[in-house]
Amino acid sequence: MDAFLDIAFLVVHTALTVFNLTGWMWEKTRRVHLAMMGLTLLSWFGLGVFYGWGYCPCTDWHWEVKRRLGETDLPASYVKYYLDLATGISWDAAFVNAGVLALGLAAFAASVYVNLVAERRRRDEQ
Repeated sequence: MDAFLDIAFLVVHTALTVFNLTGWMWEKTRRVHLAMMGLTLLSWFGLGVFYGWGYCPCTDWHWEVKRRLGETDLPASYVKYYLDLATGISWDAAFVNAGVLALGLAAFAASVYVNLVAERRRRDEQ
């Protein structure tokens, strides 16, 4: 079961990460994207007060599965783990975290902007 969960977390968490970066681009996904980014930022900064800045429950649950599968020395960052794995390079955690934060905030700002513009257009058309 843990092997299945490991793969499921990989697929779902990666899809969520990609959606968080790009979901603002399509009109049909903009509202869902804004909600997901709000939840992501609430986790990073709200739950982060208690569990450490940038806290992600998906990473926490996935790492529990990986530990049961025998993996050790897991980094705090999901992105760092998979960047290291994919490239064979040990990425600097601070650099990766700064990049994730910058891209996440940029995606949130883009989502707020496109959602406000779309709302204005809807009102203007009525």
